[in-house]
Amino acid sequence: MELIDIGCNLTHDSFDADREQVIANAIAVGVVHMVVTGATEEGSIKARRLAAANPKRLSATAGVHPHHAADFSADTESVLRELHAMERVVAVGECGLDYFRDFSPRPAQHKAFERQLELAVSCGKPVFLHQREAHEDFMAILRDYRDRLNQVVVHCFTDSGRALRDYLALDCHIGITGWICDERRGRHLKELVGEIPAERLMLETDAPYLKPRNLRPKARTHRNEPQWLPWIAGTVAACRGVSPDKLAAETTACARAFFKLPTSTSLDSASTIAEPAS
Repeated sequence: MELIDIGCNLTHDSFDADREQVIANAIAVGVVHMVVTGATEEGSIKARRLAAANPKRLSATAGVHPHHAADFSADTESVLRELHAMERVVAVGECGLDYFRDFSPRPAQHKAFERQLELAVSCGKPVFLHQREAHEDFMAILRDYRDRLNQVVVHCFTDSGRALRDYLALDCHIGITGWICDERRGRHLKELVGEIPAERLMLETDAPYLKPRNLRPKARTHRNEPQWLPWIAGTVAACRGVSPDKLAAETTACARAFFKLPTSTSLDSASTIAEPAS
């Protein structure tokens, strides 16, 4: 069984002491490729460096999360444009709107979101999107750009059935995380995940966040890791009424097509995983 983690924050400082081992652990359980999320200007640079150092196993996104939208500037946009001209950077984002925290003023969030969608139009790459408690404004902006964009994935989907159907109507892909494994907050996802067409469904951990709450045996750390993607896959497979092997094959094929990832997984599992340049 081969799986692809379409969103993991491997440049997060919680991985600084053991990043190489974290990647190796994921490979050992069948996670054949990981897309490293870029959520700030600096984080996007680091994500690209890490992916460039491990091209057979890692790719990267480059963007600015709505939490950091207030820091988005012309210089930031220039850096992102340069990154998207480089190999191993496979999507624009993480970008979007987040009204749950409102760490950046909403007008700044709108502007940063729109500028990154314009960047995606110009570079032709897929878009990796974030939305939390901002569905109406998010949809209004996305609709304005959708017919000029390449493929779109709404990452870490946790919203309502109405939101899901709105995204599917716009031909968006959907990323499912360990939120579906949360007995407190993820119950509705267990029912909704069956509505996602197989050719639009992808899996992610969003590590180090959102560790599956139903993980057994329980891990000693609160940190989420890509090695637990098979557990998420098993939960999603059960909710969809398909075998884990079928779910893995479908989501992996979908991710490869979406991000234009290589189909070859030939890499000695004992090979050294390179660290990103400083």
